[in-house]
Amino acid sequence: MNFLKTLILRGFQVSERGCDRLFGPDWNPLYNLGTLGFFFYWIVAVTGIYIYIFFDTGITEAYASIDYMTHEQWYLAGVMRSLHRYASDGMVLVMLMHMTREFALDRYRGSRWFSWFTGVPSIWLLIVSGITGYWLVWDQLAQYIAIATTEWLDWLPIFGGAIARNFISASSLDDRFFTLMIFLHVAVPLILLLVMWIHLNRVSRARVNPSRGLAIGSFGMLLGLAIVYPAESQAPADLATVPAVVGLDWFFTGFYPLMEIMSNGAVWGMAVALTIILAAMPWLPPYRQAAAARVDLSNCNGCSRCAADCPYSAIDMKPRSDGLPFEHEAVVDPDLCVRCGICAGACPTGTPFRRATALSPGIDMPDLPLSLVRDRTEAACRSLSGPGRVMVYACDHAARLGRTTVENAAVVNLPCIAMLPPSFIDFVLSQDHADGVFLLGCREGGCRNRFGVEWMEARIAGTRDPHLRKRVPRDRLASYWAAPPDRRAAEHALVGFQASLRKIATAPTKESVAPEGPPRSPVHGRPTEVSPGE
Repeated sequence: MNFLKTLILRGFQVSERGCDRLFGPDWNPLYNLGTLGFFFYWIVAVTGIYIYIFFDTGITEAYASIDYMTHEQWYLAGVMRSLHRYASDGMVLVMLMHMTREFALDRYRGSRWFSWFTGVPSIWLLIVSGITGYWLVWDQLAQYIAIATTEWLDWLPIFGGAIARNFISASSLDDRFFTLMIFLHVAVPLILLLVMWIHLNRVSRARVNPSRGLAIGSFGMLLGLAIVYPAESQAPADLATVPAVVGLDWFFTGFYPLMEIMSNGAVWGMAVALTIILAAMPWLPPYRQAAAARVDLSNCNGCSRCAADCPYSAIDMKPRSDGLPFEHEAVVDPDLCVRCGICAGACPTGTPFRRATALSPGIDMPDLPLSLVRDRTEAACRSLSGPGRVMVYACDHAARLGRTTVENAAVVNLPCIAMLPPSFIDFVLSQDHADGVFLLGCREGGCRNRFGVEWMEARIAGTRDPHLRKRVPRDRLASYWAAPPDRRAAEHALVGFQASLRKIATAPTKESVAPEGPPRSPVHGRPTEVSPGE
């Protein structure tokens, strides 16, 4: 299983790097699969309302009204129909890619089980929405889908009679069938929207809209496809004949050939088994998590910074319970905590300068406390010597630096780069533990913990607490955001940073003055701004 995850993840990371170069992180579609799903949903909803204005419910009227939109009013209603079709296909595509990416990133287990579990019924609801839409066209494809689906449903002993009998002849089918299909085609997407909202219920600051540029570009792509290759109906349905050859939409009806080569009972078994496996994946095998973040009330002043920075709404501020003169205290929900450590990096009491008392911040990670991070920092820096000494703080999910390719650099790994309080940077430089500090995190826009890179950039820039002190010389600080395939690029950036530190060491001594505006790192950017990765 881990090998499969690694293989899929590497494929995504290589593709994401290519999309970064083409579009940039904000417009990278692979970073915005979830928001694109919502965006396509609204395109389907708006175009569906317009199509409904022209649609007639009836055995012959249904096909005729769709044919009118496609050929007579092709310039508007026809385009709307095509947009409706291609945005629906797009929803299926981004949903499958989104689930595959979350699986590869291992973001479906432990505290994240809820989003995965509620995403499974979304698959069925989306498929049912699409199939009922194809029925409404009432061409030969719709006839084939209607017969195959009802025969499949008839296998279940829950219906009073055989549903497929309604499609034996034209006399057995009336206009009420299309009224029912319209009801289902409207009701099921509304239920889907509700499930999508529940899906995001535990996600803090959930984004449901892509960036404006990505939205415009995606819509333009769909519009161009609708104009160049408009959706068209097949021949009208005729219950007196059996469709011999039909063109399937493989996004929604790709599984129908299974009904031709397998029994209906076997297809039901596969569908149920696949659904159960997908729903049970967060617990297959049982997931062992590290200890959740822990609050030390003796050092918590109720500032709420940890709650504000938690990407998963795992921290609540509740009335004080220990009698100290503060209004609130932080309370961690271990069922929601993903053990990223971002809360520890947000706590203003997590400063490594504390020596009179133990380094015990208001909130910390039991398995990797900040006191241990300080000890590892000091131990790692003792191995450095000469000019160009660099202390590297690296995210566990970012590019891994080679042990032999970069000399005079010590590495301390963290579950997320935003676990590092900015005071650690000040500590390393002011205590002369190293000549520079290099921050290595996930790619910009692709942070494993959603806001880790963004929060760290804001803290360094002084726009988010706890911020980096102005006294810290910014020319001795660099940051680089890179995924594992960008290892060589990250090493190249680190070597370049070391070279700049050596130049500083040989330059005439001057007091380093921090800039007034937002600081810029000498080596800060995307993997594409330096030499290419592997």
